[in-house]
Amino acid sequence: MCGADDRLMVARAALHFWEEPPISGEDGSGTIFFAGCPLRCVYCQNADIALGEHAREITVERLAAIMGELQAAGALNVNCVTPTHYAPQIRAAVAVARASGVTLPVLWNTGGYETVEAVRGNAGTVDAYLTDFKYADATLARRYSHAPDYPAEALAALEAMVQAVGEPRYDTYRGQERLVSGVVVRHLMLPGALEDSKAVVRLVHERFGNAVRLSLMNQYTPVLASAAEAGNSRAAAALAACPELACTVPDAAYEELLDFADALGVEDYFWQEGGAAVESFIPPFDFTGV
Repeated sequence: MCGADDRLMVARAALHFWEEPPISGEDGSGTIFFAGCPLRCVYCQNADIALGEHAREITVERLAAIMGELQAAGALNVNCVTPTHYAPQIRAAVAVARASGVTLPVLWNTGGYETVEAVRGNAGTVDAYLTDFKYADATLARRYSHAPDYPAEALAALEAMVQAVGEPRYDTYRGQERLVSGVVVRHLMLPGALEDSKAVVRLVHERFGNAVRLSLMNQYTPVLASAAEAGNSRAAAALAACPELACTVPDAAYEELLDFADALGVEDYFWQEGGAAVESFIPPFDFTGV
């Protein structure tokens, strides 16, 4: 389902400046974008690599070397994006990199559709999790990601992550606040899904409180519309089935979500200021650093 076999496939490895402040800082997060994905979200912002269409095969040794190169370039961390289907190779690469002098915290940047066993298997490798919590509603999870069990599976995985790495903890690295352990729970607000977004915030806050840090994002980019206009038949079919995905999230809806989080008593969360839905959040998958 994830599109992976026994080859280790990577699309990009470079400094990334568009994560949350204690992840990117001023110097950038050392992001490694892996190909494939266990979900098939119809609105995927990184569809080219999620479908495995833009990636190169590398070895475990090369992956370890990339981690060293990112540290040398000034990265605040090693940020593995959609990595779980390559977990055995990544764990091996981290061990090699650490033996070679890489000291950066390792971040597991995931869509949230994890098994508890996979999370537990990362013990000793992963320092912090950047995990999505896409839906509280199974109907939306089915409509957009073909995974009606997503809410239940993501919740179980999130509990395992918190047990594994504890509450968010920060240090100061070259004068920048840096996340070194803990869990950041990201929620990308979707067009027309305000009530589900509120349900996600309520669920996560009431279950975990300050044990996780929420990140509420308004950077949804209607890539389906531009892809369909360019003649992509897959995008056109998805847009025909879900026409609401041709729109960005209205500012008023996002502000209502932030107000809802405030009213619930969520004291410390990440939020985005206007103009977040721009192409800069989607880097070119041109094999940079691979």
